[in-house]
Formats: sequence, structure tokens, C-alpha cells
Amino acid sequence: MKENTVLELRELGKALTVMVPAYNEGACIADTIRSIQSQTVPPAEIVVIDDFSNDNTGEIARNCGATVIRPPKNTGSKAGAQNFALKNVFTPYVMAIDADTTLAPDAIEKLLPAVNESGVAAACGFVVPRRVKTLWERGRYIEYVFAFTFYKRIQDYYGKPLISSGCFSVYRTGILKANGGWSTRTMAEDMDLTWSFYQTGYGVRFVPEAVCYPIEPHNFHFMSKQLRRWSHGFVQNVRLHWRQVLEIPVLRSMVAVSLFDATVASIAYLFLLPLLAIFVNPLFLLAYLIDLPAMVVPVLYQAVQRKEVGLALSSLPGFLILRFVNGVFLLKALWLEIVIRKPLMVYEKGH
Repeated sequence: MKENTVLELRELGKALTVMVPAYNEGACIADTIRSIQSQTVPPAEIVVIDDFSNDNTGEIARNCGATVIRPPKNTGSKAGAQNFALKNVFTPYVMAIDADTTLAPDAIEKLLPAVNESGVAAACGFVVPRRVKTLWERGRYIEYVFAFTFYKRIQDYYGKPLISSGCFSVYRTGILKANGGWSTRTMAEDMDLTWSFYQTGYGVRFVPEAVCYPIEPHNFHFMSKQLRRWSHGFVQNVRLHWRQVLEIPVLRSMVAVSLFDATVASIAYLFLLPLLAIFVNPLFLLAYLIDLPAMVVPVLYQAVQRKEVGLALSSLPGFLILRFVNGVFLLKALWLEIVIRKPLMVYEKGH
């Protein structure tokens, strides 16, 4: 990298505030702060929003050198905590990162130039689970590696990533504030914000070289909370934005594919194939494996780059189980949100 480029990036870093919403994150907040402090392009300030925790989150963050602010009461969601801090952010750029997420040493260096492009409101990076041991962590590992190696790159090619990931994204502060910050009207504030940017004519970028490592749910109890929130959030956003989505061809196609996967594919996967196997021919069970090669190729490609081929292969059964569970939660969310009109309104922590 040329010296003048390094200087330009450092100047961009000085124009960046990092916000870390945190509720009872005493076990992991120090790792997150240190990973931000160790960046090749450090930010101007790290602000931890101690969202009325009842553990030592704030004390640990303060001892690590972060600025700690605490609302008078719990805001009720990550979006609420981030909005509490946003009003006091005056740097041109602001980054939001989850309190359980660490960054690769050059993550900010790789991500910042993308959001500095004309017409871009936000940029997000590649997400890889930090811990990959349990069945659920393994399933999520394959899910992320496949999505960020395949789907996300295609979406970025057309300039329309479906979501600027809430666990690690950088924004233009002025555009973010003009949007009203993060809305609390859905359970997926990152999707809501991304689609709102598109509707006002702004772009979002995906930068695969900027890598972050969140802690994913390690058991079904926490995974179910996260999947419930994500499933309901997706349905809520489709209901909220569907008219505007129809006017954006690429986004319309991506949402249509996601809805097909959530409805027709889930029904076939959960009900139709087992019934056909029982009453017609057991060979129908082979349909579960039809799309496996197409999924395995990009996963193994990325695993080779990361030197994690063994981990990827051993994690495939976890992915198949998680895909089944995903289908259950999506169908349930569609039933509750669309049919009986019982929306999810309470934000539950998912790890």
C-alpha cells in the first residue's frame, strides 16, 4: 500500500466513531473493544452503550478505555441503544458493531473506503462465527460461509446487498440521521435500514475482505430466540416495504427468492418430501441432497482459502439440521404475522 493511501485511510479513521450496544456483555465486551483498538486504522472514538446492564459491562468497557454512556432505563432493543448514542455522534462516519463481535486487524481499513464512495450510505463485511464447536455453531458456520461467499457477492454485484449486517456495518452519519437512525418498528432493524436506504436512492456495499467474528448461539435455547427474531423481522419488513420493493427490480427479485424459500421450499422440505417418501417412494428423500453440491462448492472454496476444509466438512450435518429448523421458524412467523396478525414486538437477545 502506498504511503499516501495509508495517510488517507488514517484520516478516514479519525472521522469514524464506533458504537457498541451492550446489555449484560461483561464476558465478551473487553475482547470486542481490544479488537477495535488494535485496528490498522483505529477510529476516533469507541462508544459503548451500556443499555442498563445489571452486570459489570460498563465498568469493564470503561477500564478498557472506551467511552461509556448509559441510558436512564433499558431501551428495549439494539436499535434503541444505538439511537440513544447516535444523537451525540458528529463524525462523518459511524460504525455499529455488536458487543460479542471481534474484528480482523484490518477490518476497518478494508471497509471504510467503500462507504466513502459517492452515493453509498453503508457498507458491511464478511461474517464468520468466532466459535464453531456445537451443532448449532457448525450449522451457522456453513450458513454464513455459503451466504457471504455466494449470495452476498451476487447481491453486491448488482449494488443491492439484502442486508447491511447489523453485527458489523459502517454508515455515513448524515444519511443515517436523516433516515431517523435505526427504526424499532421491526425485529430486523438492519434489514429495515438497508431497504430504506435503497428507497431513498442510496447504495450499500459488501466488502468480503473486511471480516468480523460474532459469537453465535451455542444451543437451541438461544438459537430459537435468534431465529424467532430474524424470521419475524423478515416478514415484518416485507409487509412494511413491499410496495417500494416492487419498484426496485433487483431487490424485488431477491425478496421474491427469499419468500419462495420461506414458503414453498420450506413446505416441500418439511412436509411434502417426507409424505412422498412414505406414501410413494423412499427415493424422494434424495431430493434433500439435490442442492447440496451447489452449496458445498462455494463453501469448500472459502474453506480452502481459510484452511478450514476439515471444519467445513464436519459442519455440514449441522447445516442440514439448521436448515430444517429455519424452515419451521419461517413458516411459524408467516402464520403469526400474516394470518393471525400476532406480530413479535419484544426484542430477545439471541446468544
